[in-house]
Amino acid sequence: MLRRLLAAALLSAAAGFYLPGLAPVSFCEPGKNQVPDCKSTIELFVNRLDSVESVLPYEYTAFDFCSKDTKNRPSENLGQVLFGERIESSPYKFEFKKPVACEKVCTQTYDTSKPSDKAKLDFLKKGMLLNYQHHWIVDNMPVTWCYDVEDGQKFCNPGFPIGCFVTEAGRPKDACVVNSNFNEKDAFYIFNHVDITIHYHIVEHEQLGARLVAAKIEPKSFEGPGEDGQACSGGPKFLRNKHSGVFEIPYTYSVNFVEDKNIRWASRWDYILESMPHTNIQWFSIMNSLVIVLFLSGMVAMILLRTLHKDIARYNQMDSVEDAQEEFGWKLVHGDVFRPPRKGMLLSVFLGSGTQIFIMTFVTLFFACLGFLSPANRGALMTCAVVLWVLLGAPAGYVAARLYRSFGGEKWKTNVLLTAFLCPGVVFADFFVMNLILWGEGSSAAMPFGTLVAILALWFCISVPLTFIGAYFGFKKAGIEHPVRTNQIPRQVPEQSFYTKPLPGIVMGGILPFGSHQMYYMFGFLFLVFIILVITCSEATILLCYFHLCAEDYHWQWRSFLTSGFTALYFLVYAIHYFFSKLQITGLASTILYFGYTMIMALIFFLFTGSIGFFACFWFVTKIYSVVKVD
Repeated sequence: MLRRLLAAALLSAAAGFYLPGLAPVSFCEPGKNQVPDCKSTIELFVNRLDSVESVLPYEYTAFDFCSKDTKNRPSENLGQVLFGERIESSPYKFEFKKPVACEKVCTQTYDTSKPSDKAKLDFLKKGMLLNYQHHWIVDNMPVTWCYDVEDGQKFCNPGFPIGCFVTEAGRPKDACVVNSNFNEKDAFYIFNHVDITIHYHIVEHEQLGARLVAAKIEPKSFEGPGEDGQACSGGPKFLRNKHSGVFEIPYTYSVNFVEDKNIRWASRWDYILESMPHTNIQWFSIMNSLVIVLFLSGMVAMILLRTLHKDIARYNQMDSVEDAQEEFGWKLVHGDVFRPPRKGMLLSVFLGSGTQIFIMTFVTLFFACLGFLSPANRGALMTCAVVLWVLLGAPAGYVAARLYRSFGGEKWKTNVLLTAFLCPGVVFADFFVMNLILWGEGSSAAMPFGTLVAILALWFCISVPLTFIGAYFGFKKAGIEHPVRTNQIPRQVPEQSFYTKPLPGIVMGGILPFGSHQMYYMFGFLFLVFIILVITCSEATILLCYFHLCAEDYHWQWRSFLTSGFTALYFLVYAIHYFFSKLQITGLASTILYFGYTMIMALIFFLFTGSIGFFACFWFVTKIYSVVKVD
């Protein structure tokens, strides 16, 4: 049983196979439903529209596309609401294995003399100018737009544009480059027709009917009914930028079914992942990070083991106080190394919140690797993270209280209140301001008021009480017992060279963890990089901590936290560089949203990496001072 579970986890990480999630749905031809619970009607759902040039997503109906009078919106979980997903039914509906050629959906008519119609048309033009993308869903999998790229490869995008724009100079933008007939200057071309191809796999030996394994789409543009009356005829449908008068947009679609005997239902997401160019180099990037970690591990092990072995042997062989006075280095600060740091209250609060984030991240990625948070289970990843964060209030309160008591703190009420409200309060305040902007812009990502109340209820009614419970046990337990006693009079720290001063060490310490951090789409890769990041933060912090102790600087608590936590500053700088060099985001609201959400991620990353560095250094300091003779 264990071997089966491990094999399933490996498949999940490497090939997109998922264990739990939604059960497969069987489809049969109309009138041939010989299999129990076999459906004949395929319903297409539409999701929000988004763009890489704008942070603001919008609902499907915001662009005045064809929609159903009665909305049959599937129930959304907390993660979907937080991610801004707005799935609803559409008028696109077809029968299994029944091809459809140029089926008319509706015709939208606009009169620019009417302010309401002109506003709708202007909003549609804005969407095409910013390259907003449709996101359609069939059988709980994305409808993908596959097109050829260089080197004969095919790229599949889980979305397709609503249209494109040709500038006044005749330069086609975005999707307009795919068709040479899009040559009208200063005009918007509308993709008002889609060719949908449904790939299915028949499970004959199990008599389960057919399973849908892929849904691909090709957007096209047609003028509309011509002399022959065909809805899909004429040249491409375009809208001049300065158009006035009446303008009609007919929306049509075609459906075709193709049997595919090679793709199984369990691996039907593979073709999307394999087509992405960045996934081809993930193994190279991971191996590069592993080499960095192994090199750093070897260097740390060689320096620390050889140096510490000599130091410990020499110190343990000393028989006289005179010999000890002639020595210098980390042994001389044994009476001050566990001296409580300044601002111990704030440090303990940060460490409590960092512990909460670390456990939440580890458990979420672990379950994701096992397949419990597969892409088919929409919103499950964010829902799991939020629920875990709420339930992990007890470890946060316990760690903060335990460390604060070991620092000699007595204001336990202030400590537990700051642990429960400081960092979560900063994140929620930032998130609330971003939500107000989304509300003002009419974006689908704006969280409903009821969801905000639900999140506050989870915070105040579950997380805060658990934090108090954890803090109670943390304060009730005796303080952490250190291997050496702390002197009453602090030892004076000698003048430090430039390289052993706190700031240069902190700045240099965050470079290696940032270099090993990459963003990956598959959970197996992501979990591996998570482990690499933890190891790199720990080793870099331990190495710098040892150098500072050898320089007789015993203020390691805050320095170890900030050394690893400084990785978040590099992350923030990179995000700013990425915004100005890679992205094409326009508009004040999108810019504020980008940096607002980036600040939330940077704060979480700061607490996460800083806590790793502190606990690694705490373990190291405790170990080395517990194996030497101290008079």
